[in-house]
Amino acid sequence: MSYNPFTLIGKTILITGASSGIGKATAIECSKMGARVIITGRNPDKLNSTFQNLENQDLNHEKITFDLADKDNLVDFVEKIAIKIDGIVHSAGIVSTVLFPFINKDKISSIMDVNFFAPTLLTQLLLKKKKFNKEASVVFLSSIDGPITCHAGNSMYAASKGAISAVARGMAVDLAHKKIRVNCVLPGMTETPLIYNDSISPEQLELDKDLYPLKRYGKPEEIAHAIIYFLSDASSWVTGCNFVIDGGFTLV
Repeated sequence: MSYNPFTLIGKTILITGASSGIGKATAIECSKMGARVIITGRNPDKLNSTFQNLENQDLNHEKITFDLADKDNLVDFVEKIAIKIDGIVHSAGIVSTVLFPFINKDKISSIMDVNFFAPTLLTQLLLKKKKFNKEASVVFLSSIDGPITCHAGNSMYAASKGAISAVARGMAVDLAHKKIRVNCVLPGMTETPLIYNDSISPEQLELDKDLYPLKRYGKPEEIAHAIIYFLSDASSWVTGCNFVIDGGFTLV
């Protein structure tokens, strides 16, 4: 038997935002590493596509269609998780590109609800309902925008990701006595559907790639591999960490 400290065999991992992008890649990569995965997302067709691509189907993976912005039904969602989990990946998130003079309270609330309040309150509820196994791992998908950098028109998104990185550090301290580890992955720009919107042209994206020392954006699978490190026992002495994975962008 080959030695692999990053194996997820025997672990059950809950992944939000698994319909597409980094969440989808993480779900598939976790299944390849031997985990039983529970995936959730708001689009049933896209979620089913992820489910069909999971490996090791004999592990009885699960899918639960749910919009995490629906805070009123969050308890019902948690109750659907019938078994204890060894890790959760908070991948669900939204982007809203608005220059600061044009933001308002409603726009701020909409992005904070999904990017900050939903993952924070979901983690708290999972704790209260005793859904975590001993020595579980909580992984938040943050961003270099907010904790380290920011781009034009991205102040609301940066605020939400800065907040999630901050609360994760506090959670890491508060949950250490339970042996629950809490960490964040901070990607740079990653090739997902999220970056392609009406506010940014393909030409602008190509120019932006030149700002990265490695001259490209990240791949969802590359971010997933960093997440798997935190889910695995290889990171058993790591908590409260902000792991930057950005192709060298923040070096220059």
